[in-house]
Amino acid sequence: MDLSSTETRVIGCLLEKQRTTPDAYPLSLNALRLACNQSTNRDPVVEYDDTVIRDALHRLERRGYARLASGAGSRAPKYRHLLAEALPMSSDEQAVMCVLMLRGAQTPGELKQRTERMHTFADLQAVHQTLERLIERELVERVERRPGHKEERYEQLLQAREEEPSIVRQPLAAVVATGVTAFTDDHDLGRLHERVARLEREVALLREAIGQCVVEHAP
Repeated sequence: MDLSSTETRVIGCLLEKQRTTPDAYPLSLNALRLACNQSTNRDPVVEYDDTVIRDALHRLERRGYARLASGAGSRAPKYRHLLAEALPMSSDEQAVMCVLMLRGAQTPGELKQRTERMHTFADLQAVHQTLERLIERELVERVERRPGHKEERYEQLLQAREEEPSIVRQPLAAVVATGVTAFTDDHDLGRLHERVARLEREVALLREAIGQCVVEHAP
């Protein structure tokens, strides 16, 4: 499906809320923003604004993976995913894919625990069986074990392996000359938003670390 990280987060949140809070589904733009920016059950934690999410929704709509679902008289536009139509999956497969989309690579043990609200696996063997089916469909792959860890991890393959936007690799003069017009595609613009958000978070963490270091070493 070659989704961007923003599209992956949006689809994952729509799928999660459909399974865990069906009475509140489909989701309004505000509810979807809150779901995307949760500080729990998300990795990485992001701070998307309405513009970023709306852009992702428009791209997903054009590709047939989401649609506007507001009924007559609805006070706010609401959205639903079309994953079941675009990519039919069983309940256990959806639960595993949802966690992988929202939390990145996971071990079978983590998947068993973190899918509990969406699907109850009898044991780890059941998780492995689901993962094997998803691997056969080329929706999931195994990743290398981390140093000091025994369990293998798995990650979803719906998201494209994104490269850094070419504009950030150009000399400063070229960047100024080119400007944002280099991003002629909504997908590229979404990547730029994501990169700016990541850089802002990194700067905030650095400031916090420097501030703490200053306090600890103050006379």
